[in-house]
Amino acid sequence: MQGNLNQCLQFIDRLIEKGLVPNAFTYSSLLETAYKERGADEAMKLLDEIIAKGGMPNLVSYNVLLTGLCKEGRIHDAIRLFRELPSKGYSPNVVSYNILLRNLCYEGRWEEANELLAEMDGEERTPSAITYNILISSLALHGRTEHALQVLDEMTKGAAHKPTTATYNPIIARLAKEGMVEMVVKCLDQMLYRHVMPNDGTYSAIAVLCEEGGKKVKEAFTIIKTLGKKRSASTHEFYKGVLASLTRKGNTYAAFQLLYEMTKDGFTPDSHTYSSLIRGLCVEGMLNEALEIFQLLEENRYKPVVDNFNALVLGFCKCGRTDLALEVFEMIVEKGYLPNETTYTILVEGIVHEGEKELAADVLKELYGRGVVRLNTLERLVMQYDLELEGLNV
Repeated sequence: MQGNLNQCLQFIDRLIEKGLVPNAFTYSSLLETAYKERGADEAMKLLDEIIAKGGMPNLVSYNVLLTGLCKEGRIHDAIRLFRELPSKGYSPNVVSYNILLRNLCYEGRWEEANELLAEMDGEERTPSAITYNILISSLALHGRTEHALQVLDEMTKGAAHKPTTATYNPIIARLAKEGMVEMVVKCLDQMLYRHVMPNDGTYSAIAVLCEEGGKKVKEAFTIIKTLGKKRSASTHEFYKGVLASLTRKGNTYAAFQLLYEMTKDGFTPDSHTYSSLIRGLCVEGMLNEALEIFQLLEENRYKPVVDNFNALVLGFCKCGRTDLALEVFEMIVEKGYLPNETTYTILVEGIVHEGEKELAADVLKELYGRGVVRLNTLERLVMQYDLELEGLNV
């Protein structure tokens, strides 16, 4: 349903003319597309039209509108619609409440949030694990870690709701931001005790300690090292995974800081680690620094592998600098490195994203003709990006 709203609406009209009534799921998808493309007001007008034509939306449809209003920062309008739901024949459910709570809590409007929480006492509106996570993450965001920990204690008292990384990570991040290392360790211990395994977000939360530099970087590394000893993977694989997760989350500077500590502990970066760092630098727009990493590898007699320059080419393409990606590609070939099919695919996709579909099609046809791109890859790119390959027999 995402994309051209007018075409979707015309299609729905034709269905109704033929006596086929779309279901509530279809209407909800339409409403979501409407608020994303044209705003919440247009989505509400669309809902009125749907009802006038005999459509039967459900509570999910109204929850979509609540989401649209909240995303536009119109919490007052969202609350008004929420209060009108009973008169329309719908009783708000836990999803309806969570939509409003998320926005009220993140704006620090605790009194209004507490009023809604007091209403959540029925089967369809009993607080869920998502409700608790909203409260905990927003309290942590506003520096109210004691309150967040109290909500966490309440959540874990019963068997109904089990905490996840989404529960713990915001608390750990806030504690790290406040330099409360002992509390960070205590929280992580509780996570592991409850069989909640750290994820990318957890490592990024710990890495917040690195923002202060110096001693805190060492403490962050000590925490990560301790976590590694509690995992079944080798130390090398664990460190490699942590660095990759940090770069994925846009914490490349922290990754470099921790890499320094890891190397002192005997860790030797491999091609996967260098690729992660290159990708991370590119994601953060540090293209020159990413290229420097590649050049340093050569200067230090570490022969880059195809994954390293694919990371560089992909990073440049994702930053909208396919021109530089092509220059890097030429440099790679001149130095005797052999690109693989992934390299060529990245370049074709980069050209497409630059809006040059005809050029991308020509390049793809040429690459296929040279035998460096397989038929199934060609077919995927043609279908995914609607490329027209004239005069090609496949």
